[in-house]
Amino acid sequence: MSWIRRRTGDPADARLSSAGLAAPAPPTWMRWLPAGYVAVVLLLEPVTPVQWPVSFLLIALPVVAAYTRGPAGVAGITVFAVVFEGVLAGTPCCAGRDAGDLWERHYIAAYISTALVGALGTALAAYRQRQEAHLIHANSVAEALMRTLLRPVPRQVGHVLAAALYRPAEAGTVVGGDLFDIRVTQAGERAIIGDVRGKGLQAVRTVADVLCSFRHAVYEPGDLLRVAADMEHRMAGEPGALPDPELFVTAVLVEYDARAHRLTIVNHGHIEPVLISGGEVRVLTGPPALPLGLGALADVRPTAHTHRFSRGDVLLLCTDGLIEARDPAGAFYPLLDRLRDRFAGRPTPSPGEVIDFLDTDLPRHTRVLHDDVALLAIAPLR
Repeated sequence: MSWIRRRTGDPADARLSSAGLAAPAPPTWMRWLPAGYVAVVLLLEPVTPVQWPVSFLLIALPVVAAYTRGPAGVAGITVFAVVFEGVLAGTPCCAGRDAGDLWERHYIAAYISTALVGALGTALAAYRQRQEAHLIHANSVAEALMRTLLRPVPRQVGHVLAAALYRPAEAGTVVGGDLFDIRVTQAGERAIIGDVRGKGLQAVRTVADVLCSFRHAVYEPGDLLRVAADMEHRMAGEPGALPDPELFVTAVLVEYDARAHRLTIVNHGHIEPVLISGGEVRVLTGPPALPLGLGALADVRPTAHTHRFSRGDVLLLCTDGLIEARDPAGAFYPLLDRLRDRFAGRPTPSPGEVIDFLDTDLPRHTRVLHDDVALLAIAPLR
């Protein structure tokens, strides 16, 4: 399971820069497959009747090599296969062959067939390398896009410590439909975590729209409800922003006032935040609102709720890819139980320790994720 960390100063953050930028090396057994294939031919040749010359199996050797070798390597193996066929054809053995078999018409046909298959294998290897280069380029562009959208979260953001983690459900990609961000403003540290209900490029576009509107709105005058209202207005007012009626965004917006040691939370249909405080783990419940993009369907405006947030507390924000991850028996990931087992009755961990725990614990619960996972943890600096 490939996780993408988003913490500045953490060596594991380097995983992001290496994810998807190089073609994965083939397994060791595949790299040695051509040599193993030749070894099988050598073992079978002495015990096979002359009517069944096993050396003809070498015709397939260039194609076997094309799986892992480049064009030059396949061409070289093709030459080797033709020469080796000639050596086997001209070598007397227990089956009664003599040197005259070297230019027997069936063996000549084998040489020609091997050369033709080698030409096809060389072309196949060249095509495979071009496709790998194309995929590497596409992945590098996708990584650059995701770096632009989900910028690395520094260890310290204003008056809070922070850590985050992101992992798209689709293996081998770095682009998904979850989002998070945290900003320092005059009103305090403001953060968002969200989940786009949609798939493909449209979901990525919506992620970009939501993050752009958040990064603009958090610096404008007004409280957190005003930020949420501005984001809703921008999503509803942009032509074609949500062409799919089922494409919306669940999100939690958080504001931390360091002077008052207070959290303000506005929940737009998202999973409720989890607070780790004083050796206890509990959910911060509050009045929910419709997801962003669906505000016009309700007459009631969203409301904010507040909680005390002081030194020794950790707030965890997550998307449903975490709690909906299933084990082989179909059971969901028991987030609260696992956090209590790990942190209850102990000194409050840092945000990084919470993320590290989930980073290692979730893969033990499930091997396959069916939805993106995003995590953001924050704690007061003082």
